[in-house]
Amino acid sequence: MEKVSNAQDARHWAAINEASFVGGMRLLFWVCRIFGRWPFRLVLYPVLLWYVATQGRARRASSAYLARVGAPHGFLGVVRHFGAFAESILDKMLLWGGLFDFSTVSLHGGEPLAEMIAGRRGALLVCAHLGNLDLCRALSLSTPNLKVTVLVHTRHAQAFNKMLASLDPRSELNLMQVTDMTPAMAMQLSERIGQGEFIVIAGDRVPVSPSPRVVMAPFLGRDAAFPVGPYVMASVLGCPVYTMFAVRQGARHELHFACLRDRVLLPRADRDAALRELAADFAAQLEHHVRRAPLEWFNFYDFWHTPGSERPDAVQ
Repeated sequence: MEKVSNAQDARHWAAINEASFVGGMRLLFWVCRIFGRWPFRLVLYPVLLWYVATQGRARRASSAYLARVGAPHGFLGVVRHFGAFAESILDKMLLWGGLFDFSTVSLHGGEPLAEMIAGRRGALLVCAHLGNLDLCRALSLSTPNLKVTVLVHTRHAQAFNKMLASLDPRSELNLMQVTDMTPAMAMQLSERIGQGEFIVIAGDRVPVSPSPRVVMAPFLGRDAAFPVGPYVMASVLGCPVYTMFAVRQGARHELHFACLRDRVLLPRADRDAALRELAADFAAQLEHHVRRAPLEWFNFYDFWHTPGSERPDAVQ
């Protein structure tokens, strides 16, 4: 297992200032609400052209990622990438504003989870910053016996989450701040799993920590750092682990579920090897969905940084 030493110049993905972004999205939300989605896009793209032209670090990170995934990666390709990100943010606002059309959502591979819900058995869901994951949270509000807790580090996005709460206070009900796995948190999460809840944690971002633990796994042709926290947590909780990916295809949204492990075992002698295998399996599933919808992956920073090196700024 390797450790990443965070740079001290605010270059971690979580070290951003989103105040101006939130103000702009609030205005664009009202444009969409009053006039519709196409007027929203007419207002959005001139703003995106300016943003992409002035944000060199994020532009270069997006272009490098798009080139790696085999998508158009020139200036207009980057604009489309940021446009998809803005559309996903709008969908979150429409969702919590009560204006989202859930008939556009299809579930794939959810049958085992439906059986677990019926039997009040919980699991850990490892997700990624792909598409609109708030769909799962919103569905839990209208699905009997489905309870979801999302583990987040939201200090970097307080203004945005506050805005979502102004649209619907329930948007904050199933979020749990987490920076490290303490015994008290493990006990609390174990109780929730025992009561049939599903715990959601991201598997594609290095955690906010002075020295986060990661393993390297192949992703889009090159090794990248993936956090081990989800798999350590799953071994402690002793529950099944599923992956969950949200993908937008045109006007439709897909939620994909797949079993990663029925139970995670981390033998003392081969612990690092077991963690690398888990991260590699997650990365392979993520790559499959990223290649299907390359514009829907929203990590606007150098994802393939060398552990210990300086990490560029993110926009999310």
